[in-house]
Amino acid sequence: MPWIAGQQLQGGKYVIETVLGQGGFGITYKALHVELNQTVVIKTPNEYLSHDPEYDKYIERFIQEGRILARLSEDPHPHIVGVIDLFREGATHCLVMDFVEGENLFEAVKRRGILPEAEIVPCIRQIGEALMVVHQARLVHRDVHPKNIMLRSNGKAVLIDFGIAKQVVPSTDSSINKDGHKAFAPYEQKVRGSRELTVDIYSLAATLYYAVTGQFPTNSLARKLDNTSLTPPKQINPSISDELNQAILKGIALEANDRPQSMQAWLTMLEAPKATPPPPVDRDYKKEVVRPEAKLNLKAIPGTSSTKSLRTIPWSWLIAVLISTLLIGYLLAASNASYIVWAVAVVWAEAMAWTGAWSWSLTVAEAVGVTVVGTVVVTLVVAGTVAGSVSMAVVVAAGMAGENLRKSFSKIHTFLILASISSLGLGLGWLGHKILNTGT
Repeated sequence: MPWIAGQQLQGGKYVIETVLGQGGFGITYKALHVELNQTVVIKTPNEYLSHDPEYDKYIERFIQEGRILARLSEDPHPHIVGVIDLFREGATHCLVMDFVEGENLFEAVKRRGILPEAEIVPCIRQIGEALMVVHQARLVHRDVHPKNIMLRSNGKAVLIDFGIAKQVVPSTDSSINKDGHKAFAPYEQKVRGSRELTVDIYSLAATLYYAVTGQFPTNSLARKLDNTSLTPPKQINPSISDELNQAILKGIALEANDRPQSMQAWLTMLEAPKATPPPPVDRDYKKEVVRPEAKLNLKAIPGTSSTKSLRTIPWSWLIAVLISTLLIGYLLAASNASYIVWAVAVVWAEAMAWTGAWSWSLTVAEAVGVTVVGTVVVTLVVAGTVAGSVSMAVVVAAGMAGENLRKSFSKIHTFLILASISSLGLGLGWLGHKILNTGT
């Protein structure tokens, strides 16, 4: 008969609060550890098994595994429930374990529905790592299912309620009790009580199947005897990755030999695929986005490059061109020369000479060359030495200005800038002479 609330054990050391669960093998109680003022779980064998002829072997196994779990608790694992005490109360053997706050995985799925892959896979991996420790201690849990996995509020999972003593199955026990939760046990456990490591692998993979689909996997015995098919989890929940789908199917393979032979091997299949690095960004495109010159769309201007710095304008040389052409315009006006002829001659001479514009066409080059030479000669004869000297100054200034402008501008734009500055200077010089000599 189960203990009732308020019942004291070990001379008042423990006080029973409530029954947490009752199965074919045992009963679990929530109790208070009075001295520590700590809530604990006490697990006991089920009393109705006491009349079974195999009961003594069952109790022996219960005690043996309880001691092993207690030794595991000497070096606590964050994902395995801790064992606090092992004692006997009258004829009943008791195993005392930590009480884990939170909700079990079964309750979480019932409340929330299917769980996101990114959330549940780390929890399942934590339980898998806990089972690796159990396996290294030569134990097999044999009772892994959603109700035995607690989810803490901090996202950590804890494995609880070990399937202690299930290697020794009393003859009076039913097949359902022997199997634990039948949807999560492989058929070899149900038929012959297997304690191979692959039993836990199957059960954990089946638990993951439930978490990402919200459905129990097809009963393994029905798959074996009736050839009932298993619906792949991705067919139920298309949002899971192909890697996860394959890992689950491999873990719940019907035959033990077709499953990974160690928990580590199966956990490797659960490793998240490495993120694919983004494609490299084209260097020119990156510079168009980041570099200031991209705002000027330099690549659209022939003869320039997007790798250059911001455009620079040689203001000092352009001012020199302006002043020189202004003087020439004044002298041309003073010599009563035709302004239009001189203006065209001077502008084209300096602009074409220093932009390399004659390379556009051989015919144009010949014509302009004759014009330039003729203009310079006439200028020297008519305007005298002063005009010639100023013309040379124009040539030098225009040459330096053109050379600097071509670093940031195309030939056509350099030509237009020099032509505009020269025309402005000539016009201002001509206009200045007319204004100054209006009254004479």
